[in-house]
Amino acid sequence: MLCDICKKAEATVHLTQIVDGKMLKVDLCESCAKEKGVQEAAGFSLANLLVELGAGEASRVEAPGVQCPLCGFTQADFKKTGRLGCSACWETFEPALASLLKAMHKGDHHVGKVPAKAVHTLALNGRMQELAEQLEKAVREEKYEDAAQIRDQIREMEAKWKKTVGAARTTE
Repeated sequence: MLCDICKKAEATVHLTQIVDGKMLKVDLCESCAKEKGVQEAAGFSLANLLVELGAGEASRVEAPGVQCPLCGFTQADFKKTGRLGCSACWETFEPALASLLKAMHKGDHHVGKVPAKAVHTLALNGRMQELAEQLEKAVREEKYEDAAQIRDQIREMEAKWKKTVGAARTTE
């Protein structure tokens, strides 16, 4: 297998990255790997290598002449270290970083995670809110039989919730 950069020497260094659910492989010869700093973990910038290979949207990372007003960090500094100088760099290099993040990850912002136990609680809270609104409407419209049924549903859900919370506390 030939090196992806020089297309001449045999590739001995193999890098793999998952981008948008697709595997991206980069095969380098020893010389090109050294030149790109792959053997020096601290100096290696995968972002820089991807940009040079033109992977996806990452090729738009170039922003010549842009410099962070707070720390003076430049695009060249980012490419060299693979890191930003300060929090203001995120705003300064935002257009370039957005395309790079999209190319390297599933998106360009963190949406967080919800623990599995919390998902059940959130769903229960939503349903309880709906029932409370229905109960209020039934009372307003003087539909007392409907209101009584809704009240009973709310009580059942509260009892289930108390059992769930009690069981969760005993397992912790």
